[in-house]
Amino acid sequence: MAIGPFLFSALVLLPVVSAHASCNTVDDGYTCFPHVARNWGQYAPYFSLASQSQISPAVPEGCQITFVQSLSRHGARYPTSSKNKVYKALVQNIQENATAFNGEYTFLKNYTYSFSSDNLTAFGELEMYDSGVKFYNRYESLARFNVPFIRSSGSARVVASSQQFIAGFQATKKNDRHANHAQVGPVINVILEETSSFNNSLDPDTCTRFENSEVGDDAQATFANIFVPAILKRVQTHLPGVTLNINEVIYLMDLCSFDTVAKTTDASQLSPFCDLFSHKEWVQYNYYQSLGKYYGYGGGNPLGPAQGIGFTNELIARLTRTPVHDHTSTNTTLDSQPSTFPLNATLYAEFSHDNGLTPIFFAMGLYNGTKLLSETEVESIEETDGYSAAWSVPFSARAYVEMMTCRGTKEPLVRVLVNDRVVPLRGCDVDHLGRCTREGFVRGLGFARDGGNWGSCFT
Repeated sequence: MAIGPFLFSALVLLPVVSAHASCNTVDDGYTCFPHVARNWGQYAPYFSLASQSQISPAVPEGCQITFVQSLSRHGARYPTSSKNKVYKALVQNIQENATAFNGEYTFLKNYTYSFSSDNLTAFGELEMYDSGVKFYNRYESLARFNVPFIRSSGSARVVASSQQFIAGFQATKKNDRHANHAQVGPVINVILEETSSFNNSLDPDTCTRFENSEVGDDAQATFANIFVPAILKRVQTHLPGVTLNINEVIYLMDLCSFDTVAKTTDASQLSPFCDLFSHKEWVQYNYYQSLGKYYGYGGGNPLGPAQGIGFTNELIARLTRTPVHDHTSTNTTLDSQPSTFPLNATLYAEFSHDNGLTPIFFAMGLYNGTKLLSETEVESIEETDGYSAAWSVPFSARAYVEMMTCRGTKEPLVRVLVNDRVVPLRGCDVDHLGRCTREGFVRGLGFARDGGNWGSCFT
């Protein structure tokens, strides 16, 4: 556990490349190869869903934002160490056993697998730098005179993402002549350990029954056995001599994203792995990944939303400026201290993983309109009521909880945006702009306030 300002070399404050690289814009995120990249599930680069929102993400006329809680996933990364081993072994198997490399598979003959493990790619650093720029620009009226309180989950890539966000935020503030430049810049105030013995509301790891759950894996296996066999047959036809299994076809598809986000600093070159599969197959792959998140960490897992209770109760405390009431994944020692859990900040920025964000979104009820996903056929984004892994937790995903005061209203109003898409709130009297009063919003979070089903973690 690290508490207090987290200092880092000034070198980290510099973006890897220009913040306006051709494939990663500040406002819209990743813009290259959208028809392919937006079907990579949680391995998709961040892209704005503003155009997919039925409600404008702009601040409503006559309203003033008074509070913002942001929650972000880390930027694009290299494969995890465990996946690195299986990906490398797959490429080696193909190169050692194929007697021919036909058509678009020719590149595999001389392809060199040389990924690092776990850490951000240069493109991932850029994503997070741009995220800090966007945050400052969006909330400029507050950011000019307020420093966000920042917490990070403890893995190296999440901490590095926090640093890049800070760099983008501070560089933008430096160029704002109306800002308070005498103010000390933001730092990482708290880093929460990622261990099974430490309460971490950004990435819980203390719910025993949940950690042993295989619901998500089972759902993915069911769907993979339906859509992958036809692909497997075609792949092996183009790579005679090679015998693959269903999981290895999925790994080949994974490499499309990982190779793309690692090749250049702005992910401007699409990996040749991507051309091995059709658009329909990418849609199926995206749904496969969505099943993993939904049944692994979301509403399809009985204990999925329980993992997000702690953070949701921390959000309630910040919105109402009252002490945290929670007995699940929160760290009571840290949350009881103003230095490590202030209740008077205006801007909060926190950083985690896709598997940290997903339970929080479901604990907040953001996808309560999503029915149990079919495990046998692809459902459209309309049928899933706006839920997919790519829409909710791509690399550098970010959610904003905004509180605002508006002309003609007596109470503050609250709304939530996920990747620039206004998600109309549920459990409270929502208006035509997807908002509820603060009191109504908090009242609608009864699942978290009552502790949900956290007790089932240990029985």
